[in-house]
This record gives sequence, C-alpha cells and structure tokens, in this order.
Amino acid sequence: MTRPDYVFHAGERAVQDRTGVPAEYRERAARAIRAEMPPQHQAFFESLPALFIGLRDMQGRPWATVCPLPTGAQATPTRLIAHTYPVLTDPLGLDLRPGSKAAVLGVDFATRRRNRVNGVITAATKNVLSIAVEQSYGNCPKYIRTRDIRPPATPFPPDQGKRVAIDDVAAQRIISSADTFFIATYAENGADISHRGGMPGVLRLNADGSLSFPDYAGNRYFNTLGNIEVSGRAGLFIPDFGSGEAILLTGRAGVDWSPARTAEFEGAGRVVDIRPDDIWYARHSVPRCGLAEEREVKGPDLLPTPHLSKIEATEQ
Repeated sequence: MTRPDYVFHAGERAVQDRTGVPAEYRERAARAIRAEMPPQHQAFFESLPALFIGLRDMQGRPWATVCPLPTGAQATPTRLIAHTYPVLTDPLGLDLRPGSKAAVLGVDFATRRRNRVNGVITAATKNVLSIAVEQSYGNCPKYIRTRDIRPPATPFPPDQGKRVAIDDVAAQRIISSADTFFIATYAENGADISHRGGMPGVLRLNADGSLSFPDYAGNRYFNTLGNIEVSGRAGLFIPDFGSGEAILLTGRAGVDWSPARTAEFEGAGRVVDIRPDDIWYARHSVPRCGLAEEREVKGPDLLPTPHLSKIEATEQ
C-alpha cells in the first residue's frame, strides 16, 4: 500500500490537518496516485492541443506555462513526450536540464476532463521535451469552463515575449478578464501545476499590485497550498483564450485563513495572495477559442461548492 506520508509531504499534510482531512481519506487518496499512467490517461494526453506545465527557472522560481502541440504528444506508462518547448522557455530561463522536476496538467475543455503527471525531465532538445512519470492521477472537472480548443494548424511564430509591470495595459486587461488560470508551485520533492477558474474577476488585482484569488473546496489533496506552505512562492499562467495572449508571472505567495478575508469571496475556504516580482507578456500562447456555450458560464460547477466527502481524483 502506498503510504500517505510518502505521497504527501509535510506541507500538504499540515494543510490537510488544518482543514480536518481524516486519516482514512488520506490513505485512500494516496492509493489513487499511481506511479505510471494508465491506458486511458495515455490516450487522453495524446489527444490534447496543449499541455500546461509547471517548471522552475535557473533561480529556483516557479513558473506556469504552456506547450502548444501542433503535432500532438506521445505517452507511455512511464513517459510523456512533447515535440515543442514551453512558451517563453528562453526568456524565463526555465530549467529543462535532465533531472529537473516538472509538472504537467492536461485539460480537455470540451469535456472538462483533466489529468495530471508529475515527474522528472529526462531529455530536452530542440524538438523534444521528455518527462519520466513519477505520479499520475485525475482531477474533478469543477470550475472548468467549456471551450472549443483545437490544435494550432502550424507552430506559433517565435515569441520572445516582453517583461512588463503590473500596471501594463495588456497585463491589467488579461488579469481583470481572466476566468481561467494555472498556478505552479513546488516543494523539495517535486513540482505541481493546478487549474483555477470561476467567473471573470476570480483573480483580483489589488491596489498594491498584489493578486488574490479564493480557494474553494476541491479534492482535499492541497498540493498547491501545501507547496506554498513550504516554499512561499508560486507562478501563474493567465491566458486570454480570445486573443491567444497570456501573462506569466512569479512571486511570493501566502495563504490567508482569516474569516475577514475569506468573506470577500463567497464560498471561499481561504484566500491565496501573490506578490509578483517578475511579470512577462506573451503574444502567442494558446490557440484562440471562445466559450462553447453560454450555459456553461452559469453552471453550478463555477460556483463555490460544499465540502467534498469523497475522492474526486478518480479515473478520468
């Protein structure tokens, strides 16, 4: 049996304890995290037009970015291979050396399925990024807005991006209208990337230049919050699916558990605050698309959900 104290590090267990996650749930959750990808996950990753990736730069800072997949990906039980590099790899100084930790999130926005792979980079050449699987598991579809995203017909043109300030016009436009973003975090034993979503405005830009967003009920693994507990840092990838642009940032992160803060966001269990210290704008990041149907915007899965009583990381 997989031991919970092996799967979940001290930061994750601390947050689980604080929120009252029972020991038996933790044990079941640990068993749901596999060391290899099952066949349905392999087929899932190979069908996607893009992969969202969490990496660290050469300074050790976490970044969330994306790998567009005009030619798809290859997956085996123990490997996930993309034939493109992540967006802004060179400008951000991302650490793609063999042995570096990487986290991958796949999202099928049409069906709202999402699955995850955490692992280690085994090769990174001009046209290949190969990641050895260490953890494979599914996630529930909550807070995902249905979109029609298709692979780009051709690779995106080279984009070196540009470093911007938080008051940059494009940065403020993309952040204020975001209904979907991705957060990368890390701990000593690995990396993680997670999806966050809601109605536009779910990511709040504060007067002091910091960003805040609510943390709602989820699968109770607390990978993101547990990593922040340990490292105090996070990176965000904030796409504009209408234009294909994105904001990428990294900075100091913390979790506010006070009732006064959580009351600012209906249904939130806590609030995550990020103070950016490096912000980049990318013109070409994700395939352009729109919301599939307006009904999804108002669906119950975009609203705060009650405390979950079962494992949501089931077979996807």
